[in-house]
This record gives sequence, structure tokens and C-alpha cells, in this order.
Amino acid sequence: MQQPCVLAIDLGTSGCKTALVSLDGRVLGWAFQEIPTRLFPGGGAEQDPADWWQALLNTSRDVLSRNLAPRDRVLGVCCSTQGEGTIPVDEQGMHLMNAILWMDARGAEHLRQITGGFPKVAGYGLRKLLRWIRVTGGAPTLTGKDPAAHMLYIRDVHPEIYARTHKFLNVIDYLNARLTGRLVATHDSIFTSWVTDNRDPAHIRYHEGLLRDCGIDRGKFPEIVPCTEKIAVLKPEVAELLGLNPATAVIAGSIDNTAAAIGSGAITDYAAHLYLGTSSWMGAHVPFKKTDIFQSMASVPCALPDRYLLFAMQTTAGGNLTFLRDKILYHKDGLLQEAHQPDVYKIMDQIAADTPPGSNGVIYTPWIYGERAPIEDRTVRAGIYNLSLENSRADIIRAFLEGIALNNRWLLGAFEKNLTRPVECLHLVGGGANSSVWCQIFADVLQRPVRQLADPIQANVIGAAFIGFTGLGEMSFDDVPSRVSIKADYTPRAEWADLYARYFAEFKALYRQNKGTFRRLNSR
Repeated sequence: MQQPCVLAIDLGTSGCKTALVSLDGRVLGWAFQEIPTRLFPGGGAEQDPADWWQALLNTSRDVLSRNLAPRDRVLGVCCSTQGEGTIPVDEQGMHLMNAILWMDARGAEHLRQITGGFPKVAGYGLRKLLRWIRVTGGAPTLTGKDPAAHMLYIRDVHPEIYARTHKFLNVIDYLNARLTGRLVATHDSIFTSWVTDNRDPAHIRYHEGLLRDCGIDRGKFPEIVPCTEKIAVLKPEVAELLGLNPATAVIAGSIDNTAAAIGSGAITDYAAHLYLGTSSWMGAHVPFKKTDIFQSMASVPCALPDRYLLFAMQTTAGGNLTFLRDKILYHKDGLLQEAHQPDVYKIMDQIAADTPPGSNGVIYTPWIYGERAPIEDRTVRAGIYNLSLENSRADIIRAFLEGIALNNRWLLGAFEKNLTRPVECLHLVGGGANSSVWCQIFADVLQRPVRQLADPIQANVIGAAFIGFTGLGEMSFDDVPSRVSIKADYTPRAEWADLYARYFAEFKALYRQNKGTFRRLNSR
């Protein structure tokens, strides 16, 4: 392998993957290490940044030790990470407490200090909302699940940590700080702090009025850089740990939705992709800034210097299947002392393929940790509906797959409205897109053609690598579509259109009929 390579790091919620990616988009090899998440009462979700760093070192050394390419051909390191996390760090970039994750809702009550006002629209003071939308393109989520709320939570609940905080960093920024010693934020990582002027996508900058009113000291925000900027070279001690040249560049990189948009190959205007991981999202690059505050959707800063990424997130997608696997099918309790887990997802695929569309009447709603879009509701929860003695575990398994697709059909309607045109085709990426059965379910439920990437689980590392190569001057984003391979195309089957239209209507009705119950049960 004589082509240039990038060491691409993808730190998701479930763990850290590191891959060696060549200039033509091939993943030469990769390694993965799981990372535990700690859940707390009141909607808390944290991870230990020390676990992130150790996993990054372990997986990087694993991949590099295989000698898949000469070390001198590794020109750079570029990261893609989960977004909307918050880490307070000291002047050396070392964390002062656990990272507060994107799904942590404990900051919701603290956020009201800066979002309230009269008159009120959709839970926001009208004047504040209009300024946020005009300047940033969105507004802090009232669920508390972004850095704007996280920082206020730390300020109010952990004042001793707040006092010691030199900077607040997002996840990608933290890894870059550990790699280089430089404390910066990327165009996309700083977005959900809701203090930036995003009206020119090439020049994202802080807005003094938003900084003044956010409740956080101005000095605790880092410098902002584009995703493709070469921010520094590896710290000497890190280069030594990895066995790389100390002159190896670190490119700023991006959060995961930005990288997946690049790695999906759908980078021309209005070309859409759907990512299926622990969470899921729908995205498309667009030449305009637009916000739909009522359906939690906006065009946001991204890696392309003159474009935005229209983006909408489903809180939990594949995480529902992980729950089914770990908490229902193979949960270690008195009924199953020694849980043996075979290739569970492959078996689920086969079971779902052998079960008729419609799951014999069973409907699953996948709101297992609240929802972001197309409805923003932190109290809503998952449910299995219409079970009878005639149903089996097979019906439940297929209903899980169909329920996640039905929620994305709901999302698709709002997405197309904001896109200003129908989605002609969806590129499916992420671990869930490995399932041919699920790809066909998505095509049938959405009634849209679906394209399955050749290696969809690698979209983030490929996207990170392409961002890295672009920052190094080895390629341009115009080269991306020719370097992404497609495995299969799935066409909607007309014979199931009426069935899924009927299920979709019932799916939305289940939310309307039960949202009050969820609010009463879970409002605390």
C-alpha cells in the first residue's frame, strides 16, 4: 500500500473504532473497543473521557501494529465523534469530571433561565427565539440534551467544577486536545452551544449578544476552526505511544453526523442519507439556512465550506435492538444465569425475513429514551402494541425493525417539507444498514428507493478520512462520490404500500393518544 493513508477515529456512544483508510476510500483495517455508559436518575447519561482516550490508544495501536501500510504513508489523524457532549477541561485539556452525553436531560430545568420570556412560543420567549433562529439557525432543545443546558447544569450543580473549568469542549474537541494540546471547537461541534453566528457557513463565529445572555463566562468557550483545518501535529508523547512520526498532522475533523454525510457519498445538493446507529438521523447538504423549530429540524454548519447540512435526529434507533438483545432476549437474571449471545442481529434478520410485513398486527413505538424529531418530547417512551396470544417473539422482533422505520417515515415528511422537494433516494449508512432485511423494510415503509453502501458501518471513518485528506490537500470533496461504493439498491414494493400507510396512521395516533399518560408518568 503506497497510497497516502489517514488514521480515522470514530468515537460513538457505544465505543471507539479506529481505521486505517487509504486515499481511494478503502478501509484497510479497523479495531473497535466498547465504552460503558453510566445512566443516572433524572435522565442522566455520562461516560468517562479516560475510557475514550484509552480506547483510542488501544484501537489505534492495534490497527497500526498490523503493518497494513508503511508508517510514513500515514499522513494524518482525523476524528469523528458523537456530538452534543460536554466536557469541562483544565488548561492542559484534561477533563475535570465525566462527560455529559447527548442524551443527558438533567439540564432542562437549568436551561429555563435563558429560554424563558413573554410572550412565549413553543416554550421559548419570543424575542429570544427569533434571535436564536436568525443568528444560529436553531435554538437550545428544551429537553436539555445539548451543551447549552449541560454547561448550565455544571455551573449550578457542580460549582466547584465550573470554577476550575478553563474551557468547555465537545467530544471531538476533547480528543483533539488530547492528541495535540490545542483547545479548539469545530464549526459543527460548537453549533449546539447556541452562541455562534452561523449566517455565513464559511465564517462561523461567536455572537457577542448570545454569549452575554447564555449564562456561561465568555472565556470558557474555545477558539473556532473549520473541520478541514490542520490544527497541529501530534504531541510527541502521543506520537511515541502510537508509533507515528511526530510530524503527523491532526485535522480538526467533525461530529458524527457531519462525517457520515461525507462518508455516505450523498454530498451533492439535496442528496439525502439516513444513518442507522444507536441513534439515527436524516441529512442532506443544502445551499440555504433554514429552521423548523416545531419539528426540531435545521440546516446546520458542516464540513463543506459553502453549504449547510439539513439535519434531523431520532433519539434511539438501533439502541432499541440493543435493548431487545441485552434486556429481554439475553438478559442475565434468575431465568437465564448464563446468557450466551450468538450473532444475535443476524438471527434477528432471519426471523424478521420469515415474518410477514406488518408483524401480524404488532406495532412497536421506538421512543425508548424520549424523542427529538419530528416531535420533541423527553417524556415519551417505547411500547409494544396489539399483542395477542396468537403473536410470537418473531412478530415482536420484526415490529422493532418496522417501528423504527415508521418513526423515520414521520421524520421524512417533515424533512422533505424543509428540503423543499421530495427525497428521490436515501443512502443508508451505519451499523443498521448492514441488514439487507432492514434496508428493504425501510424502502417499503418510506416508499422511497434505498441504496445500501458496500460497507455501511464504515461511513463515519471514511467520512473522517475524506475530511482529513481534504484538509491535507490530497483531494477535494468533489472527489467523494467516485470513492464510495454501493452494495445494493432496494425498490419499494407496491403490494405493501397500503398496509404500511395504515400502520403509519395508527403509529401517529398512538403518540397522540398516549402522550398525556407518558407526561404524567415521566415528568419527574
